[in-house]
Amino acid sequence: MACRDRRTAFGKGALMASLNLGMIGNCSFAALVDRSARIVWCCLPRFDGDAVFNALLRGSETPEEGVFAIDLDGFASSQQSYVGNTAILKTVLHGRDGSIEVVDFAPRFSWRDRPFRPRMIVRRVTPIGGSPRIRVRVRPNFNYGAGRPKTTRGSNHIRYVDDELALRLTTDAAVDYVLNETLFNLTEPLNFVIGPDETLAEGARETARVYEERTADYWRGWSRRLALPLEWQDAVNRAAITLKMCAYEETGAIIAAATTSIPEAPGSGRNWDYRYCWVRDAFFVVRALNSLGAVRTMENYFGWMMDVVANADGGHIQPVFGIDLRTELTEEHIVNLPGYRGMGPVRVGNQAHEHLQHDVYGNVILGAAQAFFDTRIARRAGLTDFHRLEQAGEQAYRLHDQPDAGMWELRTRARVHTSSSLMCWAACDRLAKIALHLGQADKAKLWRARAEEIRETILTRAWSPQREAFVESFEGEALDASVLLMAEIGFIDPADPRFVSTVDRISESLGNGAHVLRYEAPDDFGVPETAFNICAFWRLDALARMGRKEEAREVFETLLSCRNHLGLMSEDTDPATNELWGNFPQTYSMVGIINSAIRLSKPWESLV
Repeated sequence: MACRDRRTAFGKGALMASLNLGMIGNCSFAALVDRSARIVWCCLPRFDGDAVFNALLRGSETPEEGVFAIDLDGFASSQQSYVGNTAILKTVLHGRDGSIEVVDFAPRFSWRDRPFRPRMIVRRVTPIGGSPRIRVRVRPNFNYGAGRPKTTRGSNHIRYVDDELALRLTTDAAVDYVLNETLFNLTEPLNFVIGPDETLAEGARETARVYEERTADYWRGWSRRLALPLEWQDAVNRAAITLKMCAYEETGAIIAAATTSIPEAPGSGRNWDYRYCWVRDAFFVVRALNSLGAVRTMENYFGWMMDVVANADGGHIQPVFGIDLRTELTEEHIVNLPGYRGMGPVRVGNQAHEHLQHDVYGNVILGAAQAFFDTRIARRAGLTDFHRLEQAGEQAYRLHDQPDAGMWELRTRARVHTSSSLMCWAACDRLAKIALHLGQADKAKLWRARAEEIRETILTRAWSPQREAFVESFEGEALDASVLLMAEIGFIDPADPRFVSTVDRISESLGNGAHVLRYEAPDDFGVPETAFNICAFWRLDALARMGRKEEAREVFETLLSCRNHLGLMSEDTDPATNELWGNFPQTYSMVGIINSAIRLSKPWESLV
């Protein structure tokens, strides 16, 4: 079951894209850095903005465009790691004549009593051995790779400008060397600050030094407050920091992943843009961070989500929004970029904003529920919020047995999906609990009765005697891993023979070692080829709840070994090669790491 034999394109002179990447960010934007210290992906001015560094999606045609590279002459090997308990990435490059260290981060700290998170990347390059020679290549592309911007220079900076965007690189390196991509001797530390077209208050060196110190202090302070489990602390901490980086703090939205169009499987055409906020995914992120005591993300998301509910005014809620609450996410193909390893299309926008996905109402209410009970948060949810959420509950009750696109967002097929009905039950169940907490006895009785009605419907119509399992859709026969959520959200006792049988049937039909496929029925693109990582974590959770903890622990260790060298996971894993596929880093997958560690860890009391 081991994953350490993953095939990788990384090596001397290799240019093939891979997901052996590190993520840096500051809750405003993010960038991805490969093992040779190239920034290969970065969207500005925010997560869903223009991909100004886009080498990740350039295939083999122009792989050295759309990069910010620190090239070491005679490069031979590298090591890459995060500075402990931070989002600061360190890459050490070894070459024929010497070695260098590249430190990358996005500044993040408190300044003048408010969060400071500029759209800025800081790169600090230091010689650490021998007589290294480097070349700096800064090649942003604007308008999703349509062309290079115009450049202008100053005494210590370079501006990259087009009609829509302007970037400024401030540096203490020789500007001529950067502009001309000249190979030169690195004899002292150099600093590069790229971001808004604004003059720095201090020089590049002092700015970079102070920003690094304060950013390290911020992340270490944030990590120190996490309620980590006894076991797997490094894995959980890295997952938590990654999830935190995927939150867009300005509005409270949470992106599903930092990338677009990394295919779910080679040449599959399953290339989607995940740089938006899915209500479903965001709920799981919030719940995972809440379990670690990091409730501030929930507070911010609660405000964003209540705007969603208020804007819907009792009507349809779409499953995905822009991080600024934008409702139109029209899907377009970007012809300027050939795609990951040339496997297009590259998509911007997501058709899912047009879908009917009835599980959204349950995810809205599940995401809000803790805000009514948790006394730590600054803005406690109250009666007005409850009444607004009831509008979403009415939709859940009305639609619980109606066909939709389902949580897997099928584009050409509608059914009464069990997972959608399950979340409609959760909406009514949580509303009943909230009402009771708020002293609304009549409302509690109403929502409890509706939850019981939906529960009986699911137990009757989603069970297949032939498959001895709960199945994908009412009166259907196909298996689907999403029904594993039944125990996780409290719908059914995990010891119930029907649930135990369901887990066993899914393991037999969808399982492949530690991995699990989403479903067995062909979809718009055929039969799924790669395993969906969160499904493996759902099965692991089910096994643990059923009392099969040792089996679950073995699965968890295998899944942890499937992360990349920095502890990050994408959406999918190829069970045959153990290579990561799908958008990256995927919040769903990082959530699975946290939930599983908490579920399986030995208690702290075991040390006493």
